[in-house]
Amino acid sequence: MNAPENSYQTMMSRLLRGEIPPPAIATTIGFRPVAAAHGEATFVLKGDPARHANPMGTMHGGVMVDLGDAAMGFAMATTLDEGESFTTVDLHATYFRPVWDQELTATARVVKRSRSLGYIECEITDDGGALVCKVTSTCMVLRGDAARGR
Repeated sequence: MNAPENSYQTMMSRLLRGEIPPPAIATTIGFRPVAAAHGEATFVLKGDPARHANPMGTMHGGVMVDLGDAAMGFAMATTLDEGESFTTVDLHATYFRPVWDQELTATARVVKRSRSLGYIECEITDDGGALVCKVTSTCMVLRGDAARGR
């Protein structure tokens, strides 16, 4: 028997079905969720040099971090119980190759989830399947007053 969805999971399901608009940051950067399951999420972004380039002409590393952070946040949110929220404690990115205008896929997976923390990894690949960036994060689970309004 499947556990009932919490409010985050309901929101994510509606977002994936296109029933509600994406968060402002998704529109600003241009990424979108394409899949989610318990402890996992996948986002995509079509690189656009006119929007995403750094002064050297390649995709700005912060854009890839935003893409990975969004996928990892979605993955973490799928593990929450009703009344829980979370906040990022740390975020780390390693870049492996430059990106220009490729479509990127960010695949995030919760590696370890305890009562108080979640450790998430995200691989970002280009449209040829090459690993371009790996992002990791630790998130703190919030409950009670700390979780309200988040």
